[in-house]
Amino acid sequence: MNLQLEVQRVVEDDGIPGAMQFQSWAEAALNGRLDQAELVVRIVDREESRQLNREYRGKDKPTNVLSFPFEAPAVVESDLLGDLVICAPVVTEEALAQDKLPQAHWAHLLVHGVLHLLGFDHINEQEAEVMEGLEVEILESLGFPDPYQSEREL
Repeated sequence: MNLQLEVQRVVEDDGIPGAMQFQSWAEAALNGRLDQAELVVRIVDREESRQLNREYRGKDKPTNVLSFPFEAPAVVESDLLGDLVICAPVVTEEALAQDKLPQAHWAHLLVHGVLHLLGFDHINEQEAEVMEGLEVEILESLGFPDPYQSEREL
């Protein structure tokens, strides 16, 4: 896998993973699915997340991760997969509220976002099962626990 990754940090927080971690997590998500890709990961604050979520999804609140797939015109060759926008404060709060290790939650959201860029979704139950199964498989290959385990135990 040949991945060119650009990490844009608009917000500073000691808990934000480094570029090498994002790189390895994205490569794991892309492994066997693409030979090469370009990806931008933008780490933002609540306000930017809220603005983008409102503009593109009609939801006036910050969210953990937004994915923006790149669709090149047919006459343009590009390896650009798209952009992921991750809201650092939301990730931190969710990890705490869900009693998850912050690094595990960051990895999950990065993998989740990459799978969205690859065309996976969770709109209906069948799609969700496929996508969540892939997420669990990828995260376990990285040494992280099943992020859905507590939800499944209910």
